[in-house]
Amino acid sequence: MDTDTGMDTDTGMDTDTDIDSTPALRRGLDGYMRAVARELNVPDESMSFEISDTATAYLGLSTRWPSWPGHDLMLTWDERTGWSIAVETTPAEHAVVIARMGRELLPSPHAVSRWVTGTLAGSPVPTGPQSTTPQWTRAKAVDRHALALRLSDYVPA
Repeated sequence: MDTDTGMDTDTGMDTDTDIDSTPALRRGLDGYMRAVARELNVPDESMSFEISDTATAYLGLSTRWPSWPGHDLMLTWDERTGWSIAVETTPAEHAVVIARMGRELLPSPHAVSRWVTGTLAGSPVPTGPQSTTPQWTRAKAVDRHALALRLSDYVPA
């Protein structure tokens, strides 16, 4: 244990819930996003994430939605609502969400890939219980330390 940083020197994970878990969250989210990108054959340059007041991530998809032929699709994730497929619009406009994955915040990369592939093919894969309440109204604060711990499996050894 490094007593100055609160990091476990064997695992590189934050061990004290009172300290900032952003470095551990950044490493875990990077690994998780790369694993999802690999499952979907999305190149690294089409992937990004940010950790600010909300942790968010983006994967550019190489396909288009039939009713939006002039716009690219993106796969987005955030720590409060999970995964969504959306149509990219202009920077001044909000993206148009066309599908949201189930309640699971961090499904396996394979499950995300199956859901994306099925949704884009017109036959979405069931992802567990769905709520009749739109997901964005269920958003709640996330324990960043717990999220970092869940993502630690995706940190390269």
